[in-house]
Amino acid sequence: MRYVIIGAGAVGGVIGGRLAGAGHEVVLVARGAHFEALRDRGLRLRVPEGELTHRLPVVEGPSALGELRPDDVLVLAVKTQDSAAALRTWGPAPVAGGRTAAERLALICAQNGVESQRLALRVFRRVYGVCVWLPSTYVEPGVVSAAGSPLTGILHLGRHPHGTDDTARLIAADLEKSHFEAPVVADVARWQYAKLLSNLGNALEAVTGPVDSEEAAALFRRVRAEGAAVLDAAGIPYVSAEEQRAARGDKVTLVPLDGAPRGGGSSWQSLTRGTGTIEADYLNGEIALLGRLHGVPTPLNDLLQRLANTFARERRAPGSMPVGELVRLAEEAAVQVSGADEAIGLFG
Repeated sequence: MRYVIIGAGAVGGVIGGRLAGAGHEVVLVARGAHFEALRDRGLRLRVPEGELTHRLPVVEGPSALGELRPDDVLVLAVKTQDSAAALRTWGPAPVAGGRTAAERLALICAQNGVESQRLALRVFRRVYGVCVWLPSTYVEPGVVSAAGSPLTGILHLGRHPHGTDDTARLIAADLEKSHFEAPVVADVARWQYAKLLSNLGNALEAVTGPVDSEEAAALFRRVRAEGAAVLDAAGIPYVSAEEQRAARGDKVTLVPLDGAPRGGGSSWQSLTRGTGTIEADYLNGEIALLGRLHGVPTPLNDLLQRLANTFARERRAPGSMPVGELVRLAEEAAVQVSGADEAIGLFG
């Protein structure tokens, strides 16, 4: 199989680089300065064993490949806010022998959140979800890093909305030859929703910096508890913290990398790069959506979604809001919701 990595940034670049390093055929898809650096100097992958350079084909879109191959696997690794555009671009791409990518090829959603695979299933017949446990960083154009050891990451993989098949097992076998563990599971969404709860802290980190104080950690516990209450109300199962710890153990331990400081999570990196967008609508916003559908207030996730979007839109520096200020805003938001509930009780 040939892997076409749509969005060769932190996650996509590391997956593509590790697959290429294990001898698999890989095409990278990128744009702008990142595309130019990959084309001119190759993909530079900084990992615990050193910096590896992979000279791989790089394109900006499907037209540069002509017809796709029947054995191509499309790996969607863009941020969720960019998924719809990518799906519109790649779905109609012709495949050698007839029909389109949407009709014939497997599409792997290697992204945070749960929305992209739902979007993909509107277009593609064969969609696979991945729970991405892969600490990685976009360092600069053409350079990505992954500090995990002995494994680079753990990628639970399965069909969406549920089930497994031979394609999933073949992909997993390739990943497991490439410094990953890739369990094939029939209930991948259960792992993704557990990861979603962890990712609710991405906006918190992006707005106030690393969650390394008791004040920030306490706020994150409240944000996560709000998310868990919403999933419980919606009847959505998710893997427990104990099951996650048992599955991950010490398989992915972060080690210092020369020239590649760990720069925060995906939302932090979006603000650092000044992209103007952020994935909060599909992380905290997913909880807000489910809360509204099932009658559960979500003031803290609403607040983080709004602040993260404001930071991205106004291109504010990551971590520039003091955590005390965020705690104050969170308390105000909780009081406002409580007051609104009392008013509904009195006049509803």
